[in-house]
Amino acid sequence: MIFSSTNEKFIFYTFPVALFSLIPFFLITGPFLSDLSVSLISLLFLGYCIKKKKFSYFNNKYFYFFSAFWIYLIINTLFNNFNLDSLKISFFFFRYGVFVIAIFALLNVDSKFIKYFFYCIFISFTALILDGFYEYFVGENILGWNNAESARISSFFRDEQVLGSYLSRLWPIFFGISIFVIKEKNKIFLIFISIFILSEALIFLSGDRAAFFNINLSAIFVILFSQKLLKLRLTILFASILSIIIISFINPAAKERVIDQTIMQMNLKKTIENPINNKLYIFSKEHTHHYITAYKMYLDNKILGVGVKNFRKFCSNKKYEVSSSSCASHPHNSYIQVLSETGIVGFLFLLTVLIYFCKYVLKHLIFKIKGKYYFSDFEICILSGIAIYLWPIIPTGNVFSNWLNIALILNLPFLLWSRKQIRNN
Repeated sequence: MIFSSTNEKFIFYTFPVALFSLIPFFLITGPFLSDLSVSLISLLFLGYCIKKKKFSYFNNKYFYFFSAFWIYLIINTLFNNFNLDSLKISFFFFRYGVFVIAIFALLNVDSKFIKYFFYCIFISFTALILDGFYEYFVGENILGWNNAESARISSFFRDEQVLGSYLSRLWPIFFGISIFVIKEKNKIFLIFISIFILSEALIFLSGDRAAFFNINLSAIFVILFSQKLLKLRLTILFASILSIIIISFINPAAKERVIDQTIMQMNLKKTIENPINNKLYIFSKEHTHHYITAYKMYLDNKILGVGVKNFRKFCSNKKYEVSSSSCASHPHNSYIQVLSETGIVGFLFLLTVLIYFCKYVLKHLIFKIKGKYYFSDFEICILSGIAIYLWPIIPTGNVFSNWLNIALILNLPFLLWSRKQIRNN
């Protein structure tokens, strides 16, 4: 990117960089400010490309693939159970692809702004850790907000039970950038080790079972595939587990929700004791009935599905209903949602991403066996964050949720930028 004046640099570089750096803060406030930032960055970047007549940024296979999926979503919406809400979601989905290219281009101008993003995510994690533990022991956060569910901690998210989700989804990118920015011999590095340990413990204490699984999945990924992070990641993992055990003895509420309640909802104990007369559920009875309902929708609409974000519209139909637990805003599994709402065509896009991801992880593993490394440790941290979204067997949020999509795409520009740096060197 080339700027002909100071004003032009502010509009097309400084302002977007500031918006991007603040996204960790904005995600705490909810989807509005973070989505507004993504939209503004995308619009400004498109404005720059049009003004400079530079469209080469979009000339790559990643953007072509994304554009094909976006076009499919629009076609699906227009000709398959049309409604304005679905059209709005499908049409504006385009901003995510532009956003990734925009941040990638900005990183190529000057990657120093990674530090600005790092400082913001550091402050965000520190604030949530302090407030989260305060709420755990006092019963309300520092602002006096009470959580509707006493067994869960929500901190500044209030009634939105996404504290664990926020920490688990941003933890890998925070860890990766910390390794990138701070040297291990630096005394301040010990402070960050403490933050990583406490944030992992807080994910457990938040009562978010999916988030607790995700952070451990990310840890296993880094332990298996990194070059120099094995001892560090194991130390953090064991220290956080020890912290969880100690705190659970003091207050067992989180342990009861994450472990005991999961066993109960899956009907696991009763099924083992009496396998003939008891039925095992996938995560819970509600989740199981969501999945069956979604699968029934797919069987009736195999090619195109029932339409973007239309599960909630069709789940009450007697044809698909399993029980009073069948209905929800989404089926709580990304793969099942994509299959039921966008059909086999939409599912093939997601499956392609999964295959592509597995292909390069396997390539890295083969390199590692030979004493070489395809991905850097920084990239392995980023990939561990992406693995959270691609893991198929776990309850998830809405695939078309702005908040979740933004948390995901934060990883992609850093991965693309790092790959380019390695190729150039």
